[in-house]
Amino acid sequence: MLRVLHQVSGRGALCVALFCGCGHVALTGTLTMLENHFSRVSSDHATLTMVIQIFQYIIYGIGSFFFVYAIILLAEGFYTTSAIKKELQSDFKTTVCGRCITAFFMFLTYILFLAFLAIFGFTAIPVFLFFNMWNTCAAMKSPDANITSPDSICVDVRQYGVIPYNATPGKACGATLGEICNTSEFYLSYHLYIVALAGAGATIIALIHYLMILGANWAYLKSAASTHDYQDIKTKDDQDLEAEARSKEGQNSSSYS
Repeated sequence: MLRVLHQVSGRGALCVALFCGCGHVALTGTLTMLENHFSRVSSDHATLTMVIQIFQYIIYGIGSFFFVYAIILLAEGFYTTSAIKKELQSDFKTTVCGRCITAFFMFLTYILFLAFLAIFGFTAIPVFLFFNMWNTCAAMKSPDANITSPDSICVDVRQYGVIPYNATPGKACGATLGEICNTSEFYLSYHLYIVALAGAGATIIALIHYLMILGANWAYLKSAASTHDYQDIKTKDDQDLEAEARSKEGQNSSSYS
């Protein structure tokens, strides 16, 4: 069980690192692309810049928290495994403490699972937006498209609420749109968002594995506590029966004498 927990903790930490690293760079590339092509006046995208910076700080916090959380979870795995191995010899209070710690980590992992479900959904939004833009550019380049007026094909990011409607130029059409799709920040940001989405999904799977392992540990500890109680009661009953038998033997010996 400890080996499985060790593997899942390592994989979960790597998945979170993948999400955090790719998400941070993708956000930076997105801001650069908007500043260069869609909103050249800094005041128009000041709110977006602040939001992106907040998201990047949140990513820092997520990465740091999961690093510490993985270490603590490994320590809890060592503790739980030790308690299970000594379930008949360990003190009852130790087993109760282990159950409480495991239950707390189960609750915390469930909260993190719900949080990453929300993160996964939010990460899918930029992937969808970049995918639409990518498809629009691919349609213009396709020889079968038979487009007579390429300038009529536009991508307006203002309609998504990313920047205000008074932002200039706010949209890109025709050859300008094709140039944007060929830039490194667009190509890199698009694929990094996809990788970040995959990292968030893999983190969700890792958290599900966490819950399964912690649930199994909690069940083992509960069984150990029940077994310990049963052994205590059985030992006490055996001692009472032995004392009663000795008392009867003493009475019989005194009556014969």
